[in-house]
Amino acid sequence: MAEYWYNLQTGEVEEGQQSSWSKLLGPYSTREEASRAMQRVDANNEAWDEADEDA
Repeated sequence: MAEYWYNLQTGEVEEGQQSSWSKLLGPYSTREEASRAMQRVDANNEAWDEADEDA
């Protein structure tokens, strides 16, 4: 089964680990999921910021 990675440096999705771990987010099970990696990171950061404000 293929794994997909989001490359932080290039903004591209890689099938299989092609780059250094320090440049990747993942693994994801689909190319589409990997392509939305930064949206997920942004959403998590917003949720954590809101939780910090409520504390």
